[in-house]
Amino acid sequence: MDKIIIEGGRPLHGTIAVSGAKNAALPLIAATLLCPGEHILHNVPELRDIRTICTLLETLGASCSIPKPHTLIINSDNVNNYEASYELVKTMRASVLVLGPLLARLGRARVSLPGGCAIGARPINFHMTGLQKLGAVLELEGGYVDAFVKDRLTGAQLSFDIPSVTGTENMLMAACLAKGETIIRNCAKEPEIGNLIDMLIGMGAKISGRGTDTLVIQGVKDLHPAETTIISDRIETGTYIAAVGATGGELTLVDCNPNHLPAFLDKMRNVGISIEVKENSIIAARSGPLRSVDVKTNPYPGFATDLQAQIMALMAVSQGLSVIDETIFENRFMHVAELQRMGADIRVEGGRAIVAGKDRLTGAQVMATDLRASASLVIAGLAAEGETTISRVYHLDRGYENLDVKLRRVGASIRREPE
Repeated sequence: MDKIIIEGGRPLHGTIAVSGAKNAALPLIAATLLCPGEHILHNVPELRDIRTICTLLETLGASCSIPKPHTLIINSDNVNNYEASYELVKTMRASVLVLGPLLARLGRARVSLPGGCAIGARPINFHMTGLQKLGAVLELEGGYVDAFVKDRLTGAQLSFDIPSVTGTENMLMAACLAKGETIIRNCAKEPEIGNLIDMLIGMGAKISGRGTDTLVIQGVKDLHPAETTIISDRIETGTYIAAVGATGGELTLVDCNPNHLPAFLDKMRNVGISIEVKENSIIAARSGPLRSVDVKTNPYPGFATDLQAQIMALMAVSQGLSVIDETIFENRFMHVAELQRMGADIRVEGGRAIVAGKDRLTGAQVMATDLRASASLVIAGLAAEGETTISRVYHLDRGYENLDVKLRRVGASIRREPE
């Protein structure tokens, strides 16, 4: 297990290439289970979660190979096992995404209840209710969801109480091979879902409504393999913008999509960060003081919950009072205690954090509690006076490709050592 050591107070200058999106790659990898053949995915980030889901697919009978960096080839000819075991699923919540594809292709799926970061309950009731409406019989026993269907799934009308990203993705994949028409209302609209829709259409699926809250799927009998490129990671992009905001300097972020960060970029401009947008790049710079802003997380295109911890670290070194409302995950303030160890003035009241900005933070020994909390501690460490040591950074490796290497190349004093 590694730790990261940061000597703060250095502005960032240079160019960072943004990696492919973890949250897009995982459902696309799961979608390869829908039909036999060789699927090719490009711009796949080299992350712990990617290795985990590939290992999961291999236990189901698929084979995964990486012929060159960031290209993943999955052969799903021999998928015949329908059980996703607890030992793998417990480490990554997105493993539940194999439920819909396995059920649609094999007529049976047995998937452990998911794990991952401890940021909230994140129940899978949306997945279960949706599959039942498509004709599946489900049993919940011993920590597993056991689902089967006698023939094929059947199209139905589905409606989410609140938009669910993985719920939408699972229902999309299952409905592609269902008989008849499926309509999904109040679905999530994240760019990662658009990436999945593009892949499924390339495999022969019939889907309309991309980018809206209503998707219509005309089920087909068979799909075929496809070659797809993973979109850039908007959360990684936002993390580096927050980092240069906290430290000062100027970063050019290439291989990214500014259109995927509307609410975040607006907030950054309000904070006092200069944002110059080009087709596939963003230039972010900060030379003056930071202004406090209020933030409320919401489903896309609102402010992403995955960027809440990062902007909290930024607000900790801003001028004024900031109110941050977390509406998506009930336990997503676990980074607060660690930021307080560095001198941050933060008070939590239920789902709201009140941050009083300070001139500086002080380096300290802190512990990462989840993926995005890890990123917030890195940002705080970059801005702090003195040395910060972050332990349990395996969380960071689940979602950021070579973050310490990328930051070191643009001037950060950051290194990784064994615990």
